[in-house]
Amino acid sequence: MAKRQLNRRQSWRIEKIQSERAARAARRESQALAALEGGDLGPEQYGLVIAHFGVTVEVEAEDGGAIHRCHLRANLPPLVTGDRVVWRAGNQANGVIVAQLPRRSELCRPDQRGQLKPVAANVDQIVIVFAPRPEPHANLIDRYLVAAEHAGIRPLLLLNKADLIDDANAASIDALLDTYRQLGYPLLEVSAHQGSGMQELQARLDGHVSVFVGQSGVGKSSLVNSLLPGVDTRVGALSELTGKGTHTTTTARLFHFPGGGELIDSPGIREFALSHVSRQDVEDGFIEFRALLGRCRFRDCRHEQEPGCALLAALADGRIHPQRMASYRHIVASLPETEY
Repeated sequence: MAKRQLNRRQSWRIEKIQSERAARAARRESQALAALEGGDLGPEQYGLVIAHFGVTVEVEAEDGGAIHRCHLRANLPPLVTGDRVVWRAGNQANGVIVAQLPRRSELCRPDQRGQLKPVAANVDQIVIVFAPRPEPHANLIDRYLVAAEHAGIRPLLLLNKADLIDDANAASIDALLDTYRQLGYPLLEVSAHQGSGMQELQARLDGHVSVFVGQSGVGKSSLVNSLLPGVDTRVGALSELTGKGTHTTTTARLFHFPGGGELIDSPGIREFALSHVSRQDVEDGFIEFRALLGRCRFRDCRHEQEPGCALLAALADGRIHPQRMASYRHIVASLPETEY
C-alpha cells in the first residue's frame, strides 16, 4: 500500500507539533540542569559515556564503574557513546557533564538533513556485520570500508548467520567473501544462533574498542547476547513483506568484556551516506586503487572512459573487481556536485 501523501497544511501542523514538543523538552531539561547546578555538586571527575539519550547521557564513573544519568551543559559539543568526559555528581545518581576530553577517533555519518553526525568515539575497530539474509549489498559494505579508511579505524568484516547459507545463496555469498579476502581484509564467518566461530570473534574483540555497524536484521543484537550473556538486548525478526530487518537497537550502547576491551552496538543503518568525504577520500578508501592513483594519462581523470586511465586498465586485466569499480562509481555519483 502506498504511503498517504500529506498536504502542505498537514505537514506544517506536524512540524509545529514536533517543534512545540522539542521546545517543552528543552525547557524541562533546562530547569532540571538549573536545579542541579543550583545545588551542591560533587568534585570534577572522569567518566565514560556508555549510552546517549537525546539531551542526557549515561556516564560510567572512572573510579568504580557506577552509572549516572547526566545532563549536558549548553556550551558542549554533541556527545556520543565512547566519549570520555569530565562530570560532577548531583543528587540521586545524576550529574552534569562539564567538559569533553579529546577524541582519539570518531565514526561519523551525515543525518537526514545532510549534517555530519558522530556515531561513536574513541574506537579502534569497526566490525562490519552482514548476513545471508537480509541479502548483503557490496555497496553498503564498501561505504563502511571507505568510512573506516577515512577515519583511520581498522575494519573487520563479519558474516553472521552463516547457518543460513544454502544451495540458493552459497555461490553469491562465496563470491562476495572472496572479493574481500583477495583484498586482504580480515573476515570471519560466525553464527550467533549456533555459536560457531564465536570464540575466534571474541579473540578479535578482546583488548579493542570495537563498534558493530550494519543494516538492520543482520543479527548485531544476537551477537551481543552471545558474546555477553545476561545483557539481553532486544532481537527483531526480518519483515516478511520486505525481507529487511527491523530496528531493535535504538541508541548506541557500550558494553565491557570480562577479558578487557569494549563493544559499542549501534542502531541498524540501511543506508550510509558519504557526503562528508571528497572524491579523493573515496579513491583512497578503495585500497586496491592506491598503487594506481596518479598514474593516469590525465591528471583530472575521472576513471570513466578516458584513454590512458590506470584504473580502467587494471579493471580490464582483472586487478580491480568489476563489482568494486561499480561500487566506487555509485559512491562517487552520490557525492555533492562540488566533490566530483
